[in-house]
Amino acid sequence: MAHVAKWKFGEVDQLTSLLTNNKIVGIAEIGGIPGPQLQKMRENIRKNAQIRCAKNSLIIRALDEANKKINGISDLKTQIKGQAAIIATDMNPFKLFREIKSTRTMAPAKGGETARHDIEVRKGNTSFKPGPIVGELQKAGIPAAIQDGKVIIKNDKVVVNAGEKISSEVAQMLTRLEIYPIEIGMSLHAIFENGTIYEPNTLDIDMDKFITQLQQASANALYLALEAALPTKSTINYLLQKAYKNAYSLALEKQIYTKDNIKQLISKTHASMLSLASQAKDALDDDLKKKLT
Repeated sequence: MAHVAKWKFGEVDQLTSLLTNNKIVGIAEIGGIPGPQLQKMRENIRKNAQIRCAKNSLIIRALDEANKKINGISDLKTQIKGQAAIIATDMNPFKLFREIKSTRTMAPAKGGETARHDIEVRKGNTSFKPGPIVGELQKAGIPAAIQDGKVIIKNDKVVVNAGEKISSEVAQMLTRLEIYPIEIGMSLHAIFENGTIYEPNTLDIDMDKFITQLQQASANALYLALEAALPTKSTINYLLQKAYKNAYSLALEKQIYTKDNIKQLISKTHASMLSLASQAKDALDDDLKKKLT
């Protein structure tokens, strides 16, 4: 049997404790992040979450151990990619994903990186003065030209497609154009909560759009409840007011006397009497004639 260092057992125990003593645990990839930036990211979320780096093999072992207490948590093993880390917190999974995502920053390409998305150079003016730079841009596949004494990009151009390597020539020109295509930061691959694993395609939501949809859904539900006369906390006042107005109008129309409408009905009857009297002035007594004048 191969010898296993004692520190590895201790490391697995600590990782297992971290996994089992927190409501929310996630697997993130931290490879390629410079040390100072990683330290700053950890400081930014330290109040709300713990980040623990370890060898992937030890994280896998800890997940298996944790699964003895929390069924299903070992399924996170499939999300371990690159240089992995455990994130443990009590924070809502969606909020945690937003916080991790907010720590990501854009950096210049050095050459040799794989583009995660199409890298495009947009047409327009540049800050360069006419000179050798035009040829250097063209050599990198960027459609540059001189126009009115300025170096311009003639048209939009995708210089590196997603999945392709960024050459050193292209990387240098992108940096000079102040285009920083490399995203640096933690990539949260999955979060485990109460037996459910959430992946980025579920967690990465547009909060502004989501809130707008909730507001629209609330407005639609309120409108439906009002139309169907469903009494709720939100509709009861409006429904009572509407019922009162309808009852009041019906009582007036059918001349049903109540304490609320008696004065209006008397006024209406009086007005009708005067209107009728005006059609037969010769038959009226002096008192009525004065009221008509």
